[in-house]
Amino acid sequence: MTWLFIFIGGGLGSLARYGFSMAALRMYSGNFPLGTFISNVLSCVILVILAHFIQDKTNTEAWIRPLFVIGFCGGFSTFSTFSHETVQLMTSGNMALALFNILLSLATALGIIYWFRP
Repeated sequence: MTWLFIFIGGGLGSLARYGFSMAALRMYSGNFPLGTFISNVLSCVILVILAHFIQDKTNTEAWIRPLFVIGFCGGFSTFSTFSHETVQLMTSGNMALALFNILLSLATALGIIYWFRP
């Protein structure tokens, strides 16, 4: 049954990521991949909140981790899109923006997980 929770959470996370990407495209016309950045950062925030919620709770429902942590956060965050967009920036001559995307994305994501870990 775990696979079903992961499947549902992953689908919902992917739809949420798509929604954020479309909203970012409507609000921002620059070259920086803002939608992917926001999705990845929010996914880290959600993951940390969930980690605090389920930490030290032996009676936590068995479906919470597969649905939200593995499924939703896995579908909402996107390393493949981050990598693809970064390579697109590089090949289009935006090397400085590509490097900025790498540094900002990694520093922000790792910082959130590190500073707010349970």
